[in-house]
Amino acid sequence: MSLTRRTLLATAAAVPAVARAQGTPTLKIGCLTDMSGPYKDLAGPGAIAALNQALEEYGVSGKGMNVEVLSADHLNKPDVGATVARQWFDRDGVDLIVEVANSGVALAVAGIAKEKNKVYLNTGAATSDLTGSACNANTIHWVYDTFMLAKSTGGAMVKTGGDSWFFITADYAFGKALQRDTTDFVQGAGGKVLGSVAYPFPGTTDFSSYLIQAQASGAKVLGLANAGTDTINSIKQAKEFGIKMRLAGLLLFLTDIHSLGLEIAQGIVLTDSFYWDMNDRARAFSNRLSPKIGGGRPTMVQAGVYSAVLHYLKTASAMGVDQVKLDGAATVARMKQMPTDDDCFGTGSIRADGRKLHPAYLWEVKKPADSKGPWDYYKPLATTPADQAFRPLDKGACPLVRS
Repeated sequence: MSLTRRTLLATAAAVPAVARAQGTPTLKIGCLTDMSGPYKDLAGPGAIAALNQALEEYGVSGKGMNVEVLSADHLNKPDVGATVARQWFDRDGVDLIVEVANSGVALAVAGIAKEKNKVYLNTGAATSDLTGSACNANTIHWVYDTFMLAKSTGGAMVKTGGDSWFFITADYAFGKALQRDTTDFVQGAGGKVLGSVAYPFPGTTDFSSYLIQAQASGAKVLGLANAGTDTINSIKQAKEFGIKMRLAGLLLFLTDIHSLGLEIAQGIVLTDSFYWDMNDRARAFSNRLSPKIGGGRPTMVQAGVYSAVLHYLKTASAMGVDQVKLDGAATVARMKQMPTDDDCFGTGSIRADGRKLHPAYLWEVKKPADSKGPWDYYKPLATTPADQAFRPLDKGACPLVRS
């Protein structure tokens, strides 16, 4: 990929609702996401639409600021994502990077945001290392992480008899962190991990050999430490091969269930921190965004972009745009001081390690006969409160947390 200025601006998302008043300070926001790979549907263009929705609803032109939005495809390659981030910060004057949806890219971007004293708001990458060993004063981890997913979905599976596991794992930072964190919960509950296999990411579409290894292990649960189209393909092929193990989709999205269809997906247990039909505020937001994403419903990644950008804009109003542009770490510190509140996640807060707190919800995919129509896919099973959903603050080894 040739990362020329023309390439970047060709993918930029225009914000026509934002006026360009002469002399008004301009914030620049870059949405770095997967526009062409396995995470396109759960993030991608829908993430950009959610960003613009936040700008529109906040009414930035009436708040004494302009906002310019850039977007780019990181191709799920850390070196590509790092190059885009550096060019945005150094050459294009970008103040904030949001989204990413790839843990390897996210770790690289977080480091560059710290180096350049800019802001990175992660809504799509899952590795809990972003608030652990790799945490920094310029990064906030917004929606979910591997610890939350392991505790909610993995813990629920073990409680219902799934005490032996085999993992099929995407071979990069996300998959490794998800397998690690889930293994800790399984073993902590008295279960066993009987084996695992890592597959090349991205680019793998045939999971047959990995599924055969899993079945041969004798494990009761097949833990899918992957996401997006990889999870979709794994589940479809497991059904085709007649795999008898219980499937644990450790990171599943609404768009995955939509792609699979209820006939295949029914009964799957998953964790989502946002579901479009969970309450009145979530439905209202989803109805506003739906026409801008082709009539579908937003994923928790896309909801996270809206939520994170909205809080950033509130912080910019409180601090003043000039101060926000001047000091990314100070901006993040102010964001942590302010309570969060939006239609997607309700009220919440941000911890010292950069972990944004809100409840985690355990869902079961409905049977076809129980669904009232398109996108009516989940029924609630359990809720983990915000103060219990994520890794304890003193257990992550984040250097920002004083013992």
